[in-house]
Amino acid sequence: MKPPPFAYHAPRDLGEALETLAGVDGKVLAGGQSLIPMLNMRLAAPEHLVDINRLASLAVLEAGPAGVTVGALARHAQVGRAAAHPLLGQALRLVAHPVIRNRGTVVGSLVHADPAAELPAVLAVLDGSVRLARHGAGERDVPAREFFLGPMESAVRPGELAVSAFFPALPARSGTAFHEVARRHGDYALAGVCAVVTLDEDLRVAAARAACVGVGPVPVVADVTGACGRRPADTSDWADAARAVQDVTEPEGDVHASAAYRRHLVGVLAARALAEAARTAARSAAQRDAQRDAQSAAQRDARAAGEGDRERAR
Repeated sequence: MKPPPFAYHAPRDLGEALETLAGVDGKVLAGGQSLIPMLNMRLAAPEHLVDINRLASLAVLEAGPAGVTVGALARHAQVGRAAAHPLLGQALRLVAHPVIRNRGTVVGSLVHADPAAELPAVLAVLDGSVRLARHGAGERDVPAREFFLGPMESAVRPGELAVSAFFPALPARSGTAFHEVARRHGDYALAGVCAVVTLDEDLRVAAARAACVGVGPVPVVADVTGACGRRPADTSDWADAARAVQDVTEPEGDVHASAAYRRHLVGVLAARALAEAARTAARSAAQRDAQRDAQSAAQRDARAAGEGDRERAR
């Protein structure tokens, strides 16, 4: 199968890319792992194809206290190896196969906006954002809750280029997990759930959120903090919280699974992901406490040694 005819552009810098995209019926080629099959199957027929693979400045991957910024040319494998964000790493291990991850891009997956894909759910549960640029109009940041509009439909307007995505850092004493069920590893999931659980200083659940894959037209996000009742993480009723997640999903049946089965999967996976995220958060809190105690002990020892030296000097 061959794609329909198009004019090919290979800009050398971001300005040229944006100028090329302005006022044309165009698609952006980054990883191409979704776009090329769509072209070959005639599901997309742009008049222009803008290849941004020469724009090295878009291959950025920056981690800071606020979170992780992923440029438009940062590949799945590159981001996964960096281990810059725990939930990103967990999600990327479930994305397709190594060959796909070596070429596919994180931002490209977000722009593709497939409700069965893992990375849109990660951006949604973290309340991240995507930065869009346009020739002569600067840049704008679109939060995840406004970015995904429907199946394969994002907030990217004609002439705009998604230049980066921002994944906020986790609060202290937080844990994450991502579970899904697929017919084969690397296939699109029949259903999936990623979860973030944050504990307070008393190791009670302060916040719990989950995002679902494959059970709605966009990633479905559920805040189940109320269902946990600020109980200790090890005694929280995660099955009850999972039912709250099920209540906000809108699964549809197809040849692979019925709507009822997908809803059942969401409940099972949500309980599993939330419980695992809570356990991870508890371990994280214990490690932080141990490090703090060790630092305090070292400081006390240093002060005692200093006082001993001064006594001997007298």
